Amino acid sequence: MPECQAVGNSAYQAHRLTRVPDPIPLLTAVDRLAERLRAMPQSALNGGAAAEGLALARALAARAQRLEGVPQPPPQVPDAGAFAVGDQVAVAGHDLAEALRTSGSTPELDDALRLVRDAAARMR
Repeated sequence: MPECQAVGNSAYQAHRLTRVPDPIPLLTAVDRLAERLRAMPQSALNGGAAAEGLALARALAARAQRLEGVPQPPPQVPDAGAFAVGDQVAVAGHDLAEALRTSGSTPELDDALRLVRDAAARMR
């Protein structure tokens, strides 16, 4: 489970610190996977990595939109082609990390991190 950061900047708030989920492990995993996708040859992307990446980007975006209160059904991440999927994963992952940071949902953060790691394992 990712560590939490204590939030509070005054003596008054020191006794009422709120635990905020630390999104750094999620951001690191998302950025690492996005870079792998950007560096993959077309044959690997067309061999299933692009489809896996797009499915992950859509799942991450849907979670972020749900946390942000976007009405159901949320808009879907479009299929912009195999060479765009790395960027789509990065954007969706960063959006979700911000939504998780503001919502304070540690279980949701753990679940998102698991999604990214599982997708990365399937792309090996």
